[in-house]
Amino acid sequence: MLKALIFDVDGTLAETEDLHRQAFNRAFAELGLPWRWDEALYADLLAVMGGKERLAHYIDTEHPAEAAALHARAPEIHAIKTRAYGDLVARNGLPLRPGIARLIAEARAAGIRLAVATTTSRPNVDRLLAANFPPDVAPFDVIAAGDEASRKKPAPDVFLLALAGLEIPASEAVAFEDSAAGISSARAAGLPVLATRSRYTESHRLDGAFSAVSDLGEPDRPHRHLAGVEWPGGVVDLASLIRWHESRGGQSTPVQAMGTSR
Repeated sequence: MLKALIFDVDGTLAETEDLHRQAFNRAFAELGLPWRWDEALYADLLAVMGGKERLAHYIDTEHPAEAAALHARAPEIHAIKTRAYGDLVARNGLPLRPGIARLIAEARAAGIRLAVATTTSRPNVDRLLAANFPPDVAPFDVIAAGDEASRKKPAPDVFLLALAGLEIPASEAVAFEDSAAGISSARAAGLPVLATRSRYTESHRLDGAFSAVSDLGEPDRPHRHLAGVEWPGGVVDLASLIRWHESRGGQSTPVQAMGTSR
């Protein structure tokens, strides 16, 4: 029986990554650091999961001679970046990706539990949810954020935390991801994965997902099917997910060798 849906955040719930990039640049400017992450560089840096880890990697690879001093400043840089991200989301809004709000509403109405499993920090999750849901609505039953996990994706830790909070086995849930590392993380936790493309993961292989689509789709804006399971009308809805889950008994047939050509 399908009892829960578990969502990644950045690139899956919303196209957040470019606001994260802008927030890093604002932090660098505020602290007088002569750095600027453009889109191409940030796409490369996203191979490192977690903002703090991404910053540490950049320091080590681009500024090794100053690494010790810069690592000492990294907590301040990241704190300013987190504040800047929150300000950007509050000021500009950040809509959920197609089909996300619809599927969340369908799940809540049906009593299906919802969770987040993300490498990002909890304040970033809270800001995104505050921008898209009324103050009295808590759409997710469990939020497992990056700072709570011992290891970042592709390790399974954050998905295991989400499953523990939901108190269900992996066979009773489906994960939603947009990146190769995220798919590996969810699969390592035993979860079947539905993958969506996002702005910064267009080049990622989606091997391991049982279905790959451009987004979850809306009735008037069907998604583009990429590989694996196809969804009626180009829309991933709860009824179709339940039918797929029941037909497979919670087991998935992963997408194989899905690279950059889609």
